Amino acid sequence: MAKRTAKRRHAQGALNVQEFQRDDDRRPRNLQVLDGGWQPPANDLNRAQSFVKNVRPKSKGQTLLMEAIDTHALVLALGPAGTGKTYLAITKAVEALESGKVGRIVLSRPAVEAGESLGFLPGAMEDKLAPYLRPLYDALQDRLSPKRLKALMAEGLIEIAPVGFMRGRTLNNAFVVIDEAQNCTYGQIKMLLTRLGWNSTMVVTGDPAQTDLLPDLSGLSAVAEKLEELKNVSVVRLGEADIVRHPLVASMLGVL
Repeated sequence: MAKRTAKRRHAQGALNVQEFQRDDDRRPRNLQVLDGGWQPPANDLNRAQSFVKNVRPKSKGQTLLMEAIDTHALVLALGPAGTGKTYLAITKAVEALESGKVGRIVLSRPAVEAGESLGFLPGAMEDKLAPYLRPLYDALQDRLSPKRLKALMAEGLIEIAPVGFMRGRTLNNAFVVIDEAQNCTYGQIKMLLTRLGWNSTMVVTGDPAQTDLLPDLSGLSAVAEKLEELKNVSVVRLGEADIVRHPLVASMLGVL
């Protein structure tokens, strides 16, 4: 029906063919890795968001992170908000699953409230945990269609679980992403790291400067300093120059 309508409008001379053409001049063809903070081109600020099939690094820090994920079984990505830690980790996880390098994706995040108590949450366990795990769903939905994501989760190929449910598990043939690790204690991070099994990759992301725990309780910085001495573990530290959100984010973090 849509094709018939388009043909009829074209025959009547009322069809504007240009509205169906892609405006490729407004889309950046080659993303350049920059030394400073990244921001979209001036003529690309108002374009509609579209799916990007191949994610490329936009800073030198992101380049190091993506290379580290490809070459190490355990990667710790530490940096401020907006540096793409979680997004790049989940992107690599989806690519590994789609290419058959791993058999499943396991995403974990501590159920810690950001400075306020939400009180009792109604519903089943999944409903109670949904607000805490929402950022992981957002990143997955940006890489997979809703139908594909729902099918993979129904088949158990993508699993999202809180940190408290990870003890005692062995994660073989999996891509594991531990997000917001700054809200984990030293003991929790140690427990999570020892879940790593054969043919698996684990990426731990977090910002030690934005922990919702007491400063002495967060164990991410201490774990990163100790693991940095191991050759088979990569610790990537991102900075303000790697922030790919609004330029004000980097400026605010520099003064706050």
